[in-house]
Amino acid sequence: MCGRYTLTCTPEVIAEEFQLQAVPDFDPRYNVAPSQWVACVRSGLSLRKREAVTLRWGLLPSWAGDPAIGTKLINARAETVAEKPSFRKPFQERRCLVPADGYYEWKREGTRKQPYYIRLINERPFAFAGLWDRWTGADGQTIESCAILTTTPNERLASIHDRMPVILPPAAYEPWLDPGLQDARYLAPFLTSFPADAMVAVPVSRLVNDPRVDDPRCLEALDDPSSSGA
Repeated sequence: MCGRYTLTCTPEVIAEEFQLQAVPDFDPRYNVAPSQWVACVRSGLSLRKREAVTLRWGLLPSWAGDPAIGTKLINARAETVAEKPSFRKPFQERRCLVPADGYYEWKREGTRKQPYYIRLINERPFAFAGLWDRWTGADGQTIESCAILTTTPNERLASIHDRMPVILPPAAYEPWLDPGLQDARYLAPFLTSFPADAMVAVPVSRLVNDPRVDDPRCLEALDDPSSSGA
């Protein structure tokens, strides 16, 4: 799964990486957690230009009666995303990019779980494959939200967890964002694990377990995972 990630690079870097016409407004994040508002990129309503938006992490389907359902839908499995009622329509028409420069995963070691920080070897920002939807309540309140797709892990990450987020190569950004591309057969090739030789996983402090901790200490690498903080 993908339950925490980072976006520590500058807005200017994101604007360049994702070919945005306007520089987005966000602060560095070292421990992004579900239910929080996160920076995303999607096709704009006019001329299909890319736009940066802020969406709540945890997909709230447009038809949902209870907005609390979004807390349970932070990830969508690539194998079933085209079939599940919560994700089927967004997968067809409302796909987005979720910019990041790393994410956390927990490996069970005995009775404890050791967090690992996983990033690209070149330390560049990248995009999770995301879905978004728009929900409107009876009182007129509107919430736009998102979920991150997951798939089977590559050989480097399989020993840490049995799932990993879908990371899209830059060449896939344009078709992934195209709302006119709705056939699952053409989208399926994007939903694979990212190459193992392009990634690195480093054990980090258990401070990241607390979503209230959102600072560079979360990224401090450990020589000995058993020595990490609480």
